[in-house]
Amino acid sequence: MVCVRCKMVVQSELDKLGINNTRVELGEVEIIDKISKNQLDNLSDALKLTGLELIDDNNLILVEKIKTIIIELIHYSDVQIKINLSDYLSEKLNHNYTYLSNLFSEVKGTTIEQFYLANKIEKVKELLVYDELNLTEIAWKLHYSSVSHLSNQFKKMTGLTPSHFKNLKNKKRISLGNL
Repeated sequence: MVCVRCKMVVQSELDKLGINNTRVELGEVEIIDKISKNQLDNLSDALKLTGLELIDDNNLILVEKIKTIIIELIHYSDVQIKINLSDYLSEKLNHNYTYLSNLFSEVKGTTIEQFYLANKIEKVKELLVYDELNLTEIAWKLHYSSVSHLSNQFKKMTGLTPSHFKNLKNKKRISLGNL
């Protein structure tokens, strides 16, 4: 699950099926009672109809947790981590970063760093489209060392300068689920 709407969809499906839970977070659900195979199959089918799916492979779950941490960090939090991303992920997930990195690359076909940067650029696009912050404020909000650094990274990843992108009114953003 990569957005708040996904959480609402999952909660709705759990409620429809009478599955009691204590929390629905991005990528995780904590179920109170043991659920039957039939309930699990019904939940899986219902989620598939909404474009979501249950994941029961431990490696895939770990990759989804990496994605969720990065998405929450960039899109839903203004907190700047005080350590580098690799240490942050290792701490949060209790795994060696080399293991996490290799697993993520194997499953997703991209590196954690590329996924992280792609999400940062999508957030920059979002903020540019909303037109509430100037580029200096966006750079500060997303913890870039400078406007120049943000602009260079944006151009490298999109082929456009931030100001040119901002002027393209019909430029479509990539949904977080497709990154």
